[in-house]
Formats: sequence, C-alpha cells, structure tokens
Amino acid sequence: MTSTDNKSARRQWLLAAGGVALTSAVGIGVWQAVRPAAGELDAGLAHFWAQQLPLASGEMVALQQFQGQGRPLLVNFWATWCPPCVKELPLLDQLAQTQAQAGGQGLRVLGIAADKAANVTRWLQRQPLSFPVVIAETGGVALTRPLGNSNGGLPFSLLFDGAGQLKQRRIGAFTEEILQRWMAAVAP
Repeated sequence: MTSTDNKSARRQWLLAAGGVALTSAVGIGVWQAVRPAAGELDAGLAHFWAQQLPLASGEMVALQQFQGQGRPLLVNFWATWCPPCVKELPLLDQLAQTQAQAGGQGLRVLGIAADKAANVTRWLQRQPLSFPVVIAETGGVALTRPLGNSNGGLPFSLLFDGAGQLKQRRIGAFTEEILQRWMAAVAP
C-alpha cells in the first residue's frame, strides 16, 4: 500500500467516524428535546391536568375530567395556522368517530387549539370535528414544553392509557401507521 493509499484510507475512516459522531450527537439532542427530566414531567402533567379551558362555545372545561376513566386518551395540540396540524385533523376525527362506536370503551380524542379563539371558532364552523376542542390560545404551546416539547413545535400529541398514565408523546403529524402503533400501545 502506498503512502497516498494510506492517507486516502485514513481520510475515509475519519470521515466515516465523524459522520457517526454527528449522527449520534443529533440523535441524543432529539432524544433530550422530547425527554424532560422526571420531576419536570411530573410537574408538567400536574399543571396540564389542572387547566380549565374554554370550548369554542365558551363553556369552561376542566382537563382533569378527561384523566383516566378507564379509557385511553389522545391529546392533540394544534393550530389553524399550522399546515401539518390541519392536515392530520381529518385522520384524528375519523379515529374519534370509529372509537366512539366502540361502546364507550374506545380511545377518546381531545384537541387543544394553541390559537386565537376567533380563528378556532371560524375553522370549526367550516370543518366540524366529532371530538372536543378546547382553546388554549397562545398558552397552549407553553403547556407542551414541560411535557417534552421543548421547542414548542406543533402538532404535539400525548397518549394516555386508561389509568391516565402517559404512554407516548410525539412532535409532528400523524400517519395512519403511527396512529395504529399508538392504538396498539394502549390496547387492552
């Protein structure tokens, strides 16, 4: 092997090692971004369940009424100005309708709009949803941060089992395949 071959092989090895290191660093960063410290997550969940937020009708709803009850719950934070959010809502609506037909045993869906009440009300008049939507205004994004959404991205979703224990969280839009995996995670 010549000196040039050795340098070329060493350069390729260093580039490969650098690529692995960069990929690992990005992966750890993403993992840390959606994984709050245990104490922070517990405090964030307590704060979340303590919220009282209005429906589009103005009626106040205590989020605690959705906790547990023996049925899984998918909570989806969204906004009218968020294209991936709006795109996934029909999929979530279809899921909510299918689960409602399960005789009171299926998964429930709760939408939390991180948007102005007027925008949400207008949007829901054009695109009614079969699941409840509460309006958190711009405070909705702040609610998600201690739950693992440190960057405040939308859509952001949480999945709770029938006992009210957090099982999954996700930043980004759903696909049918991802929803099926989430359903399997809380299947009896």
